[in-house]
Amino acid sequence: MKNVKIVEGTYKIRGKDTDVAGMVFPLVEEFKFGTGGGFVTVDGKAVAGFPDRNIKIKVESAESYVHVGASEAAAQARVETDEEIVERIRERFDMLKDMTKAVKKGDVRAMIVSGPPGVGKSHGVEEVLDRYALMESMGGMKTHEVIKGATSAIGLYCKLYKMADKGKVVVFDDCDSIFADELSLNILKAALDSKKNRYIHWNTDSFKLRNEGVPDSFKFEASAIFITNLKFDKVKGKLREHLEALESRCHYMDLTIDSDKDKMLRIKQVTADGMLDKYTLSDDVKEEILDFIDINKGRLRELSLRTVLKVADLAVSFPDRWESYAENTVMRRV
Repeated sequence: MKNVKIVEGTYKIRGKDTDVAGMVFPLVEEFKFGTGGGFVTVDGKAVAGFPDRNIKIKVESAESYVHVGASEAAAQARVETDEEIVERIRERFDMLKDMTKAVKKGDVRAMIVSGPPGVGKSHGVEEVLDRYALMESMGGMKTHEVIKGATSAIGLYCKLYKMADKGKVVVFDDCDSIFADELSLNILKAALDSKKNRYIHWNTDSFKLRNEGVPDSFKFEASAIFITNLKFDKVKGKLREHLEALESRCHYMDLTIDSDKDKMLRIKQVTADGMLDKYTLSDDVKEEILDFIDINKGRLRELSLRTVLKVADLAVSFPDRWESYAENTVMRRV
């Protein structure tokens, strides 16, 4: 791939034109002139701090950048700073809340949220939906429902029927088994179809449907959110085909928390935002808990916010020996 070094140019970051002179990017497309002026298209994900996509650098002409070799591009490569990682993750979770609002309003039909366990995916979604539920509680109508764990195809059909009205949201939290079941997947594909009118059908006789007064066909006007630990683009085989069918009907949000360093910085960010405020612990003890998690992150059964809360519970119950208890309950044996 060719690389270009910007001699003179800008890129808009958070609404402000940022000077990118001297920076090297992989070239995607040479200089063009559009309605907003001249630009060169480059690969932003190759440079820390830029979007994970192709971007347009605003330049005056083709003379505003020069072609350079791979060695100069490699020399510029750098690792994200801790501050940049925290900002990237915080921005993703802010987007998650905004997207959840859009799903609730019906502007977005469906969303998949992907990220490792215990980083706050479910909390971010449910916090927004609970706020709407509180505002709408006067009507006495359930506006969202969270489905956890395994569910059968017919159970899924019945649940979607009960939550089919416009303005309602069905949240599938860690229900990955439905992705592998073809009948469940076909029901979801019908529920989230891009057509204006979405109808779901159950074409076989069922005592359960008759017993619960569920028709064999209904119009689905609600929205859906899938919260999963799966990285869709990493899945192989038959399941990948199923996931592609669902992904094509949903917005897909990857929270970009992929390494232990990302997880640890997320833990520190949420803790700094007040996650441990409900505990009667001194600031020194809270700091000691974070140090314990950080130092032992390679041996923890799970590096997550849940583990921090488990250790905080121990610090309250066993103030003088919580580290010993934590070593035996949240850490793997060597």
